Amino acid sequence: MGCFHSKTFHLLSPDSKQQEPLPLPEDPKQLATNPDPSIPGDQLDIPVFREFPLNELRAAANGFSSEFIVSESGEKAPNVVYRGKLKDNRLVAIKRFSNLSWPDPQQFLSEASMVGKVRHKRLVNLIGCCAEGDERLLVAEYMPNDTLSKHLFHWEKQPLPWEMRVRIAYYIAQVLDHCDTQDRKIYHDLNAYRVLFDEEGDPRLSSFGLMKNSRDGKSYSTNLAYTPPEFLRTGRVIPESVIYSFGTVLLDLLSGKHIPPSHALDLIRGENLLLLMDSSLEGQYANEDAAVLVELASKCLQYEAKDRPVVKYLLTAVEPLQKQKEVSSHTLMGLSKTPVPLPILLSPLGKACVRMDLSAVHEVLLKTGYRDEEGAENEVCFSIAVILYGELQLESKSIVN
Repeated sequence: MGCFHSKTFHLLSPDSKQQEPLPLPEDPKQLATNPDPSIPGDQLDIPVFREFPLNELRAAANGFSSEFIVSESGEKAPNVVYRGKLKDNRLVAIKRFSNLSWPDPQQFLSEASMVGKVRHKRLVNLIGCCAEGDERLLVAEYMPNDTLSKHLFHWEKQPLPWEMRVRIAYYIAQVLDHCDTQDRKIYHDLNAYRVLFDEEGDPRLSSFGLMKNSRDGKSYSTNLAYTPPEFLRTGRVIPESVIYSFGTVLLDLLSGKHIPPSHALDLIRGENLLLLMDSSLEGQYANEDAAVLVELASKCLQYEAKDRPVVKYLLTAVEPLQKQKEVSSHTLMGLSKTPVPLPILLSPLGKACVRMDLSAVHEVLLKTGYRDEEGAENEVCFSIAVILYGELQLESKSIVN
């Protein structure tokens, strides 16, 4: 198990019509049932989608402080994502679009509310939005265990095991299938950054990808080598484009690297599968199972959109490969189930106290009626200790409650 021998496997070449394919589902265009219909999309413990006032979201993200940024590219990202804490102590992710990304607030609110109607346990569900002034914000559930990109390409403790990679592929297919039934057939820029892990370690697909980054903006922000051919030709995204992007994520899962599809297809054509597979997976999988995923990726990456399978086909192909459904995701990933620490929100005075910035503290105190008299330095230092202690005590009480 875990090693390929090219003489044993005869994969269907991406542009060959003569070889016999491996036993995947018979007709990808005629499948019409979900192999796992038990996943409800609307009976979840998720707040009702609503429009948030700007001041509430600004307070939740501590004034959109850089310390609350969770985007992997930080402040360099065109649309920054912040971690926030609402009044009820619920942690959220707040996506802040760049200025004028959506000039028409009503168009933004309408699009966001449509996305907010799509609910699923494998989706990072959208719970609200805001369109005040030039601000355009989306509010979604918070996922504390990082992205697929980090776990695949920048892992620290252990690489993702094979069973977890199969589960990720299946869960993504489940979400895409649900979105398809909800008439949200377009998912923008599906990649390893869009897959996040919840408190249980279960993979979820970000709802942010159901909405473009701007009214007239690009649907793909990743390297052009990974974008669907039809998008490069026409600038348009079609449902089959999502299948192509799913194929690129499959390549990431198989290889543990971000391999350009053209290079991966060359390896598949030449049956150089040892060079394609992640060496850290050796001994974890049956050759036949790996070959099924390799061929599925090949089908998804077909140049012509009409030759790619439909979403139902992805589900039917991947579902039988799951061999450890009873094992929890956090166990497979080696994650400890610890409570998510809530961010401590300090007032401007509290922030100045943490920085031990006497001039800033003094300025705030003056605005509140403090009089600059003899012995002020000692009084200010004492004030720092009292104020900071008081704010932290109040914050800890709110966390407990």
